[in-house]
Amino acid sequence: MILGVCLQLAASSGTPPIFMASEQFTLAWDHSIEKVRWEEDYTVTLSAEGAPQLRANQARIKGSGAGMEPPEDAVYRDGWFYYTPAMHSPAELRLTRSEFVPDYQWCDEQGCRPLSALIPRDGGVTVLWPCLGPLD
Repeated sequence: MILGVCLQLAASSGTPPIFMASEQFTLAWDHSIEKVRWEEDYTVTLSAEGAPQLRANQARIKGSGAGMEPPEDAVYRDGWFYYTPAMHSPAELRLTRSEFVPDYQWCDEQGCRPLSALIPRDGGVTVLWPCLGPLD
């Protein structure tokens, strides 16, 4: 088995999830109103019990604006506000993907691409969680 993440459209919970074999990735997006870039870095590791877990390592915002103020402990460096996310080990991420704004970007060792290159968007929520994938 290999570590990675599973992606699934919330509205189609009856279909098998898509597995991404990636232990380190970044989710990035532009704020829908302010048009300012956000990026969050994640790793997938095994817990002491051997279960896959998601870890939020670092986040950054390329500016500030209405509804997107950086946390008080954020450090401004090279045009970005860097901080450690308050929720370190989320069980899952629920990504709202509207057709009216640019899609999330998935960045890994192969570079960045729209999340829609991995899983289509339906204007609803995409669920992402840490999982184990089969060896090919």
